[in-house]
Amino acid sequence: MKNMKKRSLRRIFAGILGIGILLTGAAPCAAAAYGYDEYGDPIVTATPVPDGQAAAVTPAHSSYYSQAADTDSIDGWPKGPGIEAQAAVLMDVNTEAVLYSKNADTQLYPASITKILTTLLACENLNAKTNITVSENASTSVTAGDSSIYAAPGEKFTRDQALMAVMLQSANEMSVAVAEEVSGSVKKFAELMNWRAKLFGCKNTHFNNPNGLPDENHYTTASDMAKIAKSAWLNPLFRRYCTKRYYEIPPTNKFAEARQLLNHHKMMKNGEYYYEGVRGGKTGYTDASGNTLVTYCKRGNMTLVAVILNSTSAANAYSDTASLFNYGFENFEKVDMKVSMEPVPFKVLPCDKYILKNNGNTYPFYYQTKVYVTLPKGIKKSQLNKRQAVLQNAVGPLRLKSKYYYKKQMVGWGMQYERNIVSDLLLAS
Repeated sequence: MKNMKKRSLRRIFAGILGIGILLTGAAPCAAAAYGYDEYGDPIVTATPVPDGQAAAVTPAHSSYYSQAADTDSIDGWPKGPGIEAQAAVLMDVNTEAVLYSKNADTQLYPASITKILTTLLACENLNAKTNITVSENASTSVTAGDSSIYAAPGEKFTRDQALMAVMLQSANEMSVAVAEEVSGSVKKFAELMNWRAKLFGCKNTHFNNPNGLPDENHYTTASDMAKIAKSAWLNPLFRRYCTKRYYEIPPTNKFAEARQLLNHHKMMKNGEYYYEGVRGGKTGYTDASGNTLVTYCKRGNMTLVAVILNSTSAANAYSDTASLFNYGFENFEKVDMKVSMEPVPFKVLPCDKYILKNNGNTYPFYYQTKVYVTLPKGIKKSQLNKRQAVLQNAVGPLRLKSKYYYKKQMVGWGMQYERNIVSDLLLAS
């Protein structure tokens, strides 16, 4: 009987409370009803979650998050962070050491990070005085929703204006216009892209357009994209376009107003996901590719590049990149191998003594710069193995390349150059 009275009192109190809430529009202690208990009384929770929004409050990780990094299998290598993206690589730009990799050789769509190579090829093939006239083909190559500066047929741009539009605004039609200026057509430019990618050591990449729009024959891997991004960064002119945060294109022959361009990369200074040391990069997205991202970051004597492919959101791509940079700067260091700058003798074939000076016994190679490697902290350079190979050169001095490995992981390299061209060593006839 007493229990029944208690239940009735609770129901009456709950009813009065409910009427009070309806009249005042307030919720006691920011709480709200979320179902009822076994007595029919409202259950109050301090953190109600509306139907269908649970994932927004406590987002589930992607199916790739728990997948171990490829580099985790290296004995003595720091364990990499879990990331949401399908594939990723973290590389030291100067030593080419890969510090982190996950699904690094999986072929995926790159989207607009393709424009890194487009811009690099323009830097290599167009001079500062080049004027680019937008063709009808370039102007009409974009569709609704594409990144664009709405360039008109016959509109003229300088090289700098065009490449700022490509890198900052990610303008697809300007990428086509640049391709046509460099090679005469998109098809010829794609051939140039693929040839250059092979020179960078890319083995699982094929480009079919200059802007990264979806195409089944346009794909890359995180490993290959890191090689392209690294090579691009070493070009000073490319860095100029990559690191710019703001640029204005003045009125042109077809457009009466100035165009304001802002870098879309949000990890740069004043960006929503600012990360100390980030110098620049390139964003990308299509439905087919997911979010892609390339980011350059410098701290101390290390410059790292992070490549993200097929992330579930832009926010996750930035978060993954920050995790990779934290991992890289906290766990690795750049080490001077302290190589001798004195010439290194290289033995030639015994028969060469009949045609070369100095009896053909040796001819020297020498370093032009210091040699560095990137190692996990605590690893000694005495633990490294060195592999050497002579690189042939039909028109100049031979080169002796030395690669340094920890286990089977390449951590840095050095190049020695022949002091004398072999033709200079030939005995007079």
